[in-house]
Amino acid sequence: MEVGGRVLILALDTSSAAGSTALVRDETIVVERTGDASRTHGERLPCELMAVLDAAGAGLRDVDGFAVCIGPGSFTGLRVGIATVQGLALAQGKHVTPVSIFEALAVRAPDPGSRTTDHTRRATAVWIDAHRGEVFATILDDSHRELTTPTSLTPEATLETWAAALAAFERIRFAGDGSIKHREIVEARLGSRAVIDPGVPPVAGAIGLIAAADPGRAVRPHAIAPLYVRRPDAVLARERRDAVREPAQPE
Repeated sequence: MEVGGRVLILALDTSSAAGSTALVRDETIVVERTGDASRTHGERLPCELMAVLDAAGAGLRDVDGFAVCIGPGSFTGLRVGIATVQGLALAQGKHVTPVSIFEALAVRAPDPGSRTTDHTRRATAVWIDAHRGEVFATILDDSHRELTTPTSLTPEATLETWAAALAAFERIRFAGDGSIKHREIVEARLGSRAVIDPGVPPVAGAIGLIAAADPGRAVRPHAIAPLYVRRPDAVLARERRDAVREPAQPE
């Protein structure tokens, strides 16, 4: 990947139904588009990536590297997105930068108050709707480093687990669709200390910016693996079916 010149990164997020694609040049998002949530990622890729390149007047040969969201999020979406980027990167002989949805949302559209010059201690909590009444969650500091191990718990259990970590901060920005869905629970527990983002922006641009800013994070395509946090629902369902079918052991 080019380090001293103008780096062009093609980025993809398939962690949600809509997802997004982007082309980033150095510190600038050249093109960013939200996907069509009415169609599966398998139906839309890699055409959406090619459309972003076309909109910027660029081709695959112009791309210096790729970046992809590794999750957590939609299990099927993540597999399709990672496989698509791996294939394109292998064909072009390029590296891929893996970026979690946690870091991407922490970077994207930060709380305006986080840039003030006072000494208020701040952090970003990212909650992704994990369904089944749970959220994928972690806390990140101002440098977007994870302060807690990602978990998949109920909102109440997440806040209880975070009690000690949250006590260190006077202001906590909450980002992600899980934060919006469970706003009442967050506000009841943290009150005015919690600032909840009003919406969830596309993050492919942020993923590309993260990759462009740190070329050393890029790895060979085969090294990319999804971040699931919990086992896929299909695996859990199969285990439940197998448990029901298992014959009773004789006493």
